[in-house]
Amino acid sequence: MTFFSGSQLGQVDLIVDAVYAGYKTERGGMADPLVPLVGVSRQGGFRYRGTKERPTLLVLTSNLAEPEWPDQLDETTGTFIYYGDNRHPGRLLHDTPRFGNQLLRQIFDWAHLGQRHLVPPILVFTTEATGRTFRFRGLAVPGSPALAATEDLVALWKTTEGQRFQNYKAVFTILDEAVIPRAWVHAVGCGETSELALDAWKAWVSSGGIRPLMAPRSLLVRSKAEQLPANPEDQALIDVIRQRYKDNPYGFEACAGALTRLLLPDVARLDLTRPWRDGGRDGIGRLRIGRSPAAIEVDFALEAKCYGANNAVGVREVSRLISRIKHREFGVLVTTSYVDRQAYQEVTDDGHPVILTVAQDIVGLLRSAGLRSPMEVDKWLDGITASS
Repeated sequence: MTFFSGSQLGQVDLIVDAVYAGYKTERGGMADPLVPLVGVSRQGGFRYRGTKERPTLLVLTSNLAEPEWPDQLDETTGTFIYYGDNRHPGRLLHDTPRFGNQLLRQIFDWAHLGQRHLVPPILVFTTEATGRTFRFRGLAVPGSPALAATEDLVALWKTTEGQRFQNYKAVFTILDEAVIPRAWVHAVGCGETSELALDAWKAWVSSGGIRPLMAPRSLLVRSKAEQLPANPEDQALIDVIRQRYKDNPYGFEACAGALTRLLLPDVARLDLTRPWRDGGRDGIGRLRIGRSPAAIEVDFALEAKCYGANNAVGVREVSRLISRIKHREFGVLVTTSYVDRQAYQEVTDDGHPVILTVAQDIVGLLRSAGLRSPMEVDKWLDGITASS
């Protein structure tokens, strides 16, 4: 791990995944490393140089850990999802103290209108566990190659304590640049042009073409701890599902089907197996790939296991699903628990086309669907029961 702190912060370049740490001041406090590193203000998720009407540099910071507003970074695709700063009721969408949502609206408008030369470089940092320490995630641009202009900045409604309000969900793409020269960051921050501009940035400004930083994962076998919720809030969401279906495994099949639709939004059809006809698959579905009329449909099998946190899905259950996947099909396993190491290893080592959706994945799906409290999950389950 590359690590910088203290006097180094005024000299070093920005390196993807390098860590930049705060340091003790003469008064005994901790200095914010982003101040000497890129010249922005202290604190806040949105920080900028220039003016709010014409920013010259924008810094986005996130802890990636707020359950109500789950910012996400997908290293495999370079996609960064970031929520705006109107996170509590009582204000209009753009009426925020640090003008974060105004900045989002402005830079996405410039990008959509072809005025990309007005968009400032966007530097993405995530906080580390200790003190004022940040990891640099990369240079970003608004939008995504996979989304239309109507989908990359969306105002969402939310209700808190009986009050409704809006906030932005913004999608950025990290560009394929490993090192961002300090001299370029300083020049653009001062509103100057520079010959040090990076190729991926220049290509986006000139043509709108996005070259994302994609980092495919190596074969991964997640540990038990990585598959189960790590905090009480996430555990509470899974417990609602476990308690609802602990004595009703067939009822959980409908829940697993609904979760599969959240996981794979382009499911064209999903038929759950009736209890007395269960030949090993809890559901059979079809996933639409591509856009009509050129789309194709691929069959998949669904296996659902509502287990407690200490009851793993083992080799027997996984083998049961694999044995029933036909040629050119894939499988989806949904469990409120985890998959034990041997079964997980066999799936990855042998390259079986199975999506293992475990407890922590379910939490992510629920939160992405706006279900962030036990009461909201319980009402969602009521709807599944009513429609089954």
